[in-house]
Formats: sequence, structure tokens, C-alpha cells
Amino acid sequence: MKKIAVAIVMGGYTKESLISIKSGTAVYNNLNKSEFDLYRVYIFNDRWVLKNDENKEYHINKHDFSVKIGKENIKFDCVFNVIHGTPGEDGMLQAYFQLLGIPCTGGNFHHSNITFNKKYCLTLLKNFGINTAKFIFLNKNKIFNEKKILKEIGLPCFVKPNRSGSSLGISKVYEEKNFTTAVKKAFKEDKEIIIESFLDGKEISVGVFSYDKEIFVLPITEIISQNDFFDFESKYSGKSNEITPAKLHPKIESRIYNVANKVYEIFNLSGMSRSEYIIVNGEPYFLEINTIPGLSKESIFPKQLESAGIPLSFFLKKMIEVSITRK
Repeated sequence: MKKIAVAIVMGGYTKESLISIKSGTAVYNNLNKSEFDLYRVYIFNDRWVLKNDENKEYHINKHDFSVKIGKENIKFDCVFNVIHGTPGEDGMLQAYFQLLGIPCTGGNFHHSNITFNKKYCLTLLKNFGINTAKFIFLNKNKIFNEKKILKEIGLPCFVKPNRSGSSLGISKVYEEKNFTTAVKKAFKEDKEIIIESFLDGKEISVGVFSYDKEIFVLPITEIISQNDFFDFESKYSGKSNEITPAKLHPKIESRIYNVANKVYEIFNLSGMSRSEYIIVNGEPYFLEINTIPGLSKESIFPKQLESAGIPLSFFLKKMIEVSITRK
């Protein structure tokens, strides 16, 4: 029986590239090679290449996403997308593969575009009654009134790039004098930013995935950062304590499960996601959603799978099956 040819796509155009490669390596190591022909594909700004086990590079033909190795022209039955940030999480690659007719893990391109854009994401969820922090949206090179913003949002506040992952470019601002520096830092990552009010509470992360038309919410993780907030360093340098499953009151836990399920349905997602919330007075407030969560051994999502008793290899296989049957 012919094995399914899977391109594990990793890398990307941002500082999250190294994290993506760790996730891609985890996928490569955990999928059953007796069932799948696995290929590691790296997408960078300067090149798209397939690397073999000796790290020899072969050029990807972008016209049809094929690769020639010797006399063999390889075409893929499925793409396993593990690019965090652009172009893998914002809908760009999803649209590309949809045009080519190649099944790709994860959500549709327009759903990915909405969830990656904090302004669109928060605005949509507020309209569905999901709790969020108060926020203001700013465009680069547009005049804004700093005092008016801070009066409405309050201090401390967060300044965030509108389209960025892994907390890149985010600052927590305590004093008015530091606001301009935070804005400049965020604008280095994106031409659009949001100013968001501070929520004082317990931070949690919730993994969700769907299979066979059923949505599954994974055990909740409580995040305790050693830094001022769950920033890039906390996420990837071991400067956070992550407790899975989180120790929560059953009523609060039930409320979080319901909200996480609802958010997944609102965005009409498929595949996996991981969303972050702050619990304030027993109510979860949505922060952001990640539609391509990390899959390395240090990542939260695999730990939640383990807590639920779901082997990573089994889960990865199901995500491929979902993408192929969805076509």
C-alpha cells in the first residue's frame, strides 16, 4: 500500500523560526515512518528547500510545491504546517496550498488571517459576548493622543504588535514616560499595534482540537512566569512554571472549557489551537489564540495531550487524516 507523502513545513520569516524548526523536528520524529513518507521542508525569506537526513538541500518549485531529487519529481499528498507566525499562521501559506489543491493541516486561510490579527480577533469575539480586555488600535505614522489613550486604557497597560506571535515586540507599561518607547518597539514588529488594558488574575492556556466532527478541549495549563509577564524569554528559556492540569475550582474549570469550545466554534477552526486567558473574579478573559501551537517537548500543547492520555504520534496522525478528508 502506497505511503502518504507528507511535507513537514517549518521555519518562517520571523524570530519564531527556530521554535518552528523544533516543532517540525518533533513532528518528524513522532510520525510513523512505516505509514508516511516524511520530508522536512524549510521555508525562509531567501529560499524554500527540502533537507534530507544528511542536510543536503533541494530547491522547492513554488509553482506546484514539488521538488526534484535526482530523476524523481516528488509531489506531496499533505502538508503538515508548523510555521509559527508569518507566513504559516496568518493565512498566507494556507491560501497558497488551497490554490494548489494540496491538503494542509490547520484551519482555512481566512480563519487563520482573522485569528492572527489581534484587532479582528478581539473585535469579533466581543461581538459574541466573550470577555476581553479593553483595547485601542493604532496605525503606524498616524497621529495619536497619548494622554487620551492612557486615560481610557489606564496604567499599567500592554503595548502589542497587532500581528505577531510568541509575545514578540510586547511591552508592559507602568508609567506614562515609558509609553512612547513601548510603542516604537511594537511598531518595529508590525505597522499596526494595539494598546490593551491590564487584567489582574491567573493566566491559563487551553488546547483545543477537532476530529471526526467533534471538538476536544484538553486539560488546562496554569502559567506562572518568572518575568513580568509571559514574554518570549519566559516561553522559550524556561523562565515560567507551567502546571498541567491547572488547580482550579470545578465551576471555573467548566466555565473555561465552555468558553474555549465556543471560541473554537466562533472561528470555525479545524485542527489544533491553543488560546490564552486571564481569570478575573472567576471569569475567563480572552487574550489571544494560536492556531499553530508549539509541538516540541518544551511546548504546552504536547504536555496537555500527555495529561489527557493522548500519544503525540496518534494525535499527529489524526491531524493529517483530518486535512486529507477535508479536501
